[in-house]
Amino acid sequence: MYRHIYQDLIQWKESKTRKPLILKGVRQCGKTWLLKTFAAEHFEDVAYFNFEGNDSLQICFTRDMNTERIIKELGQIRHKSIDPKKTVVIFDEIQFCPSALTSLKYFFENMPELPIMCAGSLLGIALAKPLSFPVGKVTFLTLYPMDFSEFLLANGDEYLYNYLNDLNFDEKISPPLVDEITGYYRDYILVGGMPEAVNTWVLTHDVGKVDTVLTEILNSYEFDFAKHAPSADYPKLSGIWKAIPSQLAKENRKFIYSKVMTGGRGRNMSDALQWLVDAGLVYKIDRVERPDYPLSVTADSSYFKVYLCDVGLLRRLSRFDIEGFFADSPEFALMRGVITENFVLTELISSSGEVPFYWKSGNTAEVEFVVQHGVDIVPVEVKAGLHTSSKSLAVYREKYHPRIALRMSLKNVGITDDSRGRFISLPLYLAGKVTKYLH
Repeated sequence: MYRHIYQDLIQWKESKTRKPLILKGVRQCGKTWLLKTFAAEHFEDVAYFNFEGNDSLQICFTRDMNTERIIKELGQIRHKSIDPKKTVVIFDEIQFCPSALTSLKYFFENMPELPIMCAGSLLGIALAKPLSFPVGKVTFLTLYPMDFSEFLLANGDEYLYNYLNDLNFDEKISPPLVDEITGYYRDYILVGGMPEAVNTWVLTHDVGKVDTVLTEILNSYEFDFAKHAPSADYPKLSGIWKAIPSQLAKENRKFIYSKVMTGGRGRNMSDALQWLVDAGLVYKIDRVERPDYPLSVTADSSYFKVYLCDVGLLRRLSRFDIEGFFADSPEFALMRGVITENFVLTELISSSGEVPFYWKSGNTAEVEFVVQHGVDIVPVEVKAGLHTSSKSLAVYREKYHPRIALRMSLKNVGITDDSRGRFISLPLYLAGKVTKYLH
């Protein structure tokens, strides 16, 4: 499966100032497969080590930070010496060995010729803890679940992948292709971007088998809560996780701790939510009342919404039938909107690496997302279908006069300029290419 980040790995390998690489990402998004595949294709020898449950491996790093000794002992473990000129070293699940994280600083300083790639499913948790971390001595990359364009390639449609990539700024989607691309979009809403789910869909096109995979992934996440989170936080973590669909399904999508469990408050549950954020499992989207630059300064972190890292996982966690998503019925409209928002959010994040905000003005108007592009603050309205009438974006434009305003729906590309600025309408499946339209 092609992943966009592969090109970043090539640049890392060829850099004259190469540092040890740390690949972050949620569990089961394809980190191990990607590093092993890249290593096999670009290096003569691959030395792979997994720290999870491997005490003998961890002992190599607890004595001291002598890199020559560590490499010699790693070679003994694999029964083959490590040659820095030929071998790439992969440290998987490195968060289980804080000393190995610390050692990266010494490898960079004392053995820069040795290429080292690291990954960890709960690496964000480890990095959030105080430890002797090699600040400035490593390169970070983040792998997300597969986005819509990667999904197209996984399904073997290189033509549509290139077609969407090569669209001119003001070019509409060709009418003969609209239904086909929309069909792939609907498939993606069903499957999401977790590689195993995508592969299962490509091989079988069996919804039941996809749902089995998604359920197994969700169960593995709950197992992580129980195994790796502080024991006192487990009930809170599990409660927050299971409450996300119902919290988003409220007319007011603000996350309310007291709806998770009796007596729930920010002061006794915020750490549990932050654990989920650090693990990459959820995104916390803070509110801005005044969209001033920079957004991070004006945001209200006490008023927020919580989404999942993958739209397929949200659909499965909510037990939302896919037929309901595509049924043009008012009873399904609220959850259909939630899933559509989650799709747009994950596309925005995977393409930019930045978590957006949302705008709400009292109880009168709300815009789903607000993104910062350079010095521009861009409102992004999300509509699940072809019906796009809404006063919220109009209120925002009238009040703040943004240079660019954006609406995502199932309507075709449309760009207009008037006294209020530029208004861009994009089909939902172009959410991952928003940056292209903001220049």
